Amino acid sequence: MKTELIHERRFETRDEAKGAILRHLMWYNAHRLHSSLDYLSPMHFESLQLTDRKAA
Repeated sequence: MKTELIHERRFETRDEAKGAILRHLMWYNAHRLHSSLDYLSPMHFESLQLTDRKAA
């Protein structure tokens, strides 16, 4: 997050910074692919894990 969002960026207010961080985390968990999760987003990976548990 430091290099993708905050590095060399100034926020006018603390609320502006909180909003930017929240939006980044929502994007990160919903869309960013992770090689350690077989190139799935964290949310997609988690939903597959829950589906597998229900099927077992």
